[in-house]
Amino acid sequence: MIAKNTFWLFGGQIIGRLLRATIIIYSARVLGASSWGAFSYALSLAAFLIIFSDFGINALLTRESVKSPELRRKYLSTAFFIKSSVIIALISLILLFGDKLTNLPEAIVLMPIVAIILAFDSLRDLATAMARSLNKMHIEAAVNVFTNLSIAVIGFYLLTQNQTALSLTWSYAIGTGLGLLLAVYLLREYFIDIFKNFDRSLVKIIITSAWPFGLLGLMGVIMINTDILMLGWLTSAEETGLYSAAQKPIQLLYVAPSLLAAAFFPTLTRLAKETGKNFRIVFERGLATIYLIAAPLAVGGTILSAPIIKLLYGATYAPAYISFAILAATIIVVFPATLIANAIFAHEKQKSLLGYVALGVLGNTALNLLFIPIWGIEGAALSTLVNQVIINIYLWQQFRKVSEFSILPHIKKIAIAAVSMGAVVLAINYYGANVVVSIATGAGVYFAMLALLKEPALRLFKSLIAHGK
Repeated sequence: MIAKNTFWLFGGQIIGRLLRATIIIYSARVLGASSWGAFSYALSLAAFLIIFSDFGINALLTRESVKSPELRRKYLSTAFFIKSSVIIALISLILLFGDKLTNLPEAIVLMPIVAIILAFDSLRDLATAMARSLNKMHIEAAVNVFTNLSIAVIGFYLLTQNQTALSLTWSYAIGTGLGLLLAVYLLREYFIDIFKNFDRSLVKIIITSAWPFGLLGLMGVIMINTDILMLGWLTSAEETGLYSAAQKPIQLLYVAPSLLAAAFFPTLTRLAKETGKNFRIVFERGLATIYLIAAPLAVGGTILSAPIIKLLYGATYAPAYISFAILAATIIVVFPATLIANAIFAHEKQKSLLGYVALGVLGNTALNLLFIPIWGIEGAALSTLVNQVIINIYLWQQFRKVSEFSILPHIKKIAIAAVSMGAVVLAINYYGANVVVSIATGAGVYFAMLALLKEPALRLFKSLIAHGK
């Protein structure tokens, strides 16, 4: 089941993210750093507000539906009404005070459309949370691909008609709306009676149980979007656009551990209730697999930052390469944290994450205020890296109070392969090799070393092919 879930989640997200990446790269090139910065600010604000419309409800819906299938429809209906009420309040806030939420004039006109994106995205996420609880990850995959395909196609069309941030924002709004319609249609069996299954007694239960999930989600959104929001306040639209260009590819990569964690979560939830070593075995296997993915991305991204930025965006965005290199280094820290947090949730010890969330929120904000005025966009990236190291040391300590585990024996071979890959990539990049050739060569060296060392985590990928279809 883990292999099948991972196959569908990765397949849907990879295809969907690649589709969205095409419109991101194209729009960044045609809009220029300033207009791209205004759009990025508006989209980051939408992402920031979406977490408040959820605040842990999606994760709770998945967990409780797995635990109590007989209450699945009631949880979905009640969660829908709670989210809808919060969405209405947030949309009202945007419409009333949108012009006060940014110092970037071009971003102000985008605020009403941001409200539409907020509503569609939030409700679509609720539907995909329901799909996860049913172990129907193929539905989530289909919705993700369709949504991103819609955004890309509509985005390319609108940008050919009018190369403005407004056109791009409308493509996101229309695309997310179409994705919501598809999600509701595919899950119509559960949505058709959504107005009848509301259970008032579950409102308090959902709110009180979901907030620890929400705090962690808020921390994740803050870590990703606060840099853009604070740059929009403290610097210019152009610098915001440059940083966003560096950040977007890293954000695309951040989805990998989230998908693996989501695929492992139902199994970890079940095993957390049992005695024995099964939970530890599955958890350590998942953590090793995440490191197997994270290591080459962090090493390769740091070494090849300059040619990658030039390849994606052109020479205009060259000043963003240092920020990209710093953000690439965060991958090795951020990736395992997602699975650890899910493991804590599986044990229903989410209150132990309050310190983690507080350190993340306050630390990132404080470090941005300190570093951005001194180093600009590089300071924003550095604040993210430093804060991630601090809060994840804390997270590991908290999880060790919940469950014993060991990871070093599982990643020795991965580390050797990553170092070998890094040395080869550094050498060929020094002599001016094409970046695509460098990436392909590095990947070949990495996986060849893993195979030579007989790394057990490679078996997961074989199982994805054998059992995921």
